[in-house]
Amino acid sequence: MAPVIVCVGLTTIDIAQVVDALPAADSKITADRAWLDVGGPAANAARVAHREGCQVRLVTALGDSSLAMLARERLDGIEIIDIAPPDCQLPVSTIFITPDGSRAVVSRNAAALESAGSPGAEVLKDVDVVLHDGHLLEASLLLAQNPAPIQVLDGGSWKPGLELLLPLLDVAVVSADFALPGSTPDQALDDLAGFGIPRLARSRGAEPVQAMIGEQLGIFPVPQVEAVDTTGAGDVLHGSLIAQLAGGIDFTAALRNAITQASESVTHYGVL
Repeated sequence: MAPVIVCVGLTTIDIAQVVDALPAADSKITADRAWLDVGGPAANAARVAHREGCQVRLVTALGDSSLAMLARERLDGIEIIDIAPPDCQLPVSTIFITPDGSRAVVSRNAAALESAGSPGAEVLKDVDVVLHDGHLLEASLLLAQNPAPIQVLDGGSWKPGLELLLPLLDVAVVSADFALPGSTPDQALDDLAGFGIPRLARSRGAEPVQAMIGEQLGIFPVPQVEAVDTTGAGDVLHGSLIAQLAGGIDFTAALRNAITQASESVTHYGVL
């Protein structure tokens, strides 16, 4: 039986355009290429885990708009638990990608979602790993109360109320910019360890990944590649990591493999 994963959090529609440089005020530029796809940390991680052979349930907020219909098509093969009201407006992200592979993103994320329902307990049936991106915190808090699956945080940025979720986690993998209120990104692993999270990692783009397993510190090299598009590299890291954890691979080996997958993902346009 395939490992079962639940991803909790944001789905967006991404409009990506490759440009020579970011547009200046009151200017118009021509993109070299453009595409439309599903995005969002939880949705992207779900797609990666599904690609790696897992059975995936995505707890997210879609609604009934035409954009939500498009998202459902792109999430084919993933079980969707939609906790949004029908009139929910699915967030749209605009992404500009420059020749060095860097990207600039404009998005409302979950800011427009005024209310969301609660997933039922059946979502956790036979689940091996639950991933939280923090955008649907109430749903995450409900599902993290169950101690059976491995509870993982995708910490792209700090979100209000996240301190309630942290003590319930088994793993947290955060970005280079993640910081607790009143602290700095360089202190993130120490700060998170203070919440009792036993396995931690901090990605830093092309720089080595920092890790803390118990009281042991580690550095995990990142393969050096020619970056074309860094969009969603962190989501690939999380999706690959949870797929391997769900398959019974230990955290150290899973993290090394996930780093390789994330590095490969920046060598082409798009997340998948």
